Amino acid sequence: MADSETFKSFCIYNDEGRGLWQLGQSITRRLAQAEKKNIARRSFASESDLKKTVLYDFHVANGGKMVPFAGWSMPIQYKDSIMDSTLNCRTNGSLFDVSHMCGLSLKGKDCIPFLEKLVVADVAGLAPGTGTLTVFTNEKEVTDDHIYLVVNAGCRDKDLAHIEEHMKAFTSKGGDVSWHIHDERSLLALQGPLAAPVLQHLMKDDLSKIYFSDFRVLDINGAPCYLTRTGYTGEDGFEISVPSENAVDLAKAILDKSEGKVRLTGLGARDSLRLEAGLCLYGNDMEQHITPVEAGLTWAIGKRRRAEGGFLGAEVILKQIADGPSIRRVGLFSAGPPARSHSEIQDEKGQNIGEVTSGGFSPCLKKNIAMGYVKSGLHKAGTKVKIVVRGKS
Repeated sequence: MADSETFKSFCIYNDEGRGLWQLGQSITRRLAQAEKKNIARRSFASESDLKKTVLYDFHVANGGKMVPFAGWSMPIQYKDSIMDSTLNCRTNGSLFDVSHMCGLSLKGKDCIPFLEKLVVADVAGLAPGTGTLTVFTNEKEVTDDHIYLVVNAGCRDKDLAHIEEHMKAFTSKGGDVSWHIHDERSLLALQGPLAAPVLQHLMKDDLSKIYFSDFRVLDINGAPCYLTRTGYTGEDGFEISVPSENAVDLAKAILDKSEGKVRLTGLGARDSLRLEAGLCLYGNDMEQHITPVEAGLTWAIGKRRRAEGGFLGAEVILKQIADGPSIRRVGLFSAGPPARSHSEIQDEKGQNIGEVTSGGFSPCLKKNIAMGYVKSGLHKAGTKVKIVVRGKS
């Protein structure tokens, strides 16, 4: 990359309103089966059509149990249980293959104003080499800048079509922006307390000087990588975009340097980790009809963007910021069987007030947790509600 380029990096989560598990082995097995069913339902392709990441054979050789997810064959877990994997990430560390995510770059002197039409972040306000989380929105209710994005795996096709449609309109009016989809790269996520000390063994750059959301282009294990200090677990960690031909070697090196403490971890634990951290999963906790305000993501809308607007759906979203939304995302603790997606939420009188979008047992908290949407006014911490599970509240 040219020295004159200004790099800005961030993850894109879709909001097209614009889009936790040590109870014993028997419960562990039941949970793993339930998670496998949930993840399989989110598949977008038949078994024969599934894509494979370059680490597929490495996963299988290491005991990975492969399931369909977003059109890809991905490991839901390895030889240890989902509960044990979740706890190990919190205690030591986890290495995830997230190569099904879509990385892409935008270039050109107008790539920042172009992107700001599609997302709610203050992209122009980002310092070079930093990033943020943001959401795509829609309209339902002279340096050479270089922006690196990672978008949701399950929304790859429609997100790319969305970007391309608006890029054509933008460039037809003289705007200078182009893009490159990084299908030649793989993406690894190294998460947990040991992430930084283990990764430091494989690179010369000082990780203590790379802060949360910072982005760098540097060599790791001898390969040119894009490194972002971020993740989807609530732990410190990194997402590493690496040339696909170097991905397996990098994964092996990370595991070797950790002396067995960092483990390969699958989608099952990834889901429980993000739920413990209160992070949204698109298709469950975020959908096309949900706005960032309703989803509790107002913090992702830059201060300047709130004042100026100028993004798709700004009229609806800014009105919700001013007046409040009709529903809000909340976190829940519950007794009895764990609540699952679509479980009804009722007030103490038994009246419907919302729905669970994600739920399960937290191995770290040793209790049931969930998130969902309830009517505004009933979203405050400490509010008692009932959750209907298997016909009982």
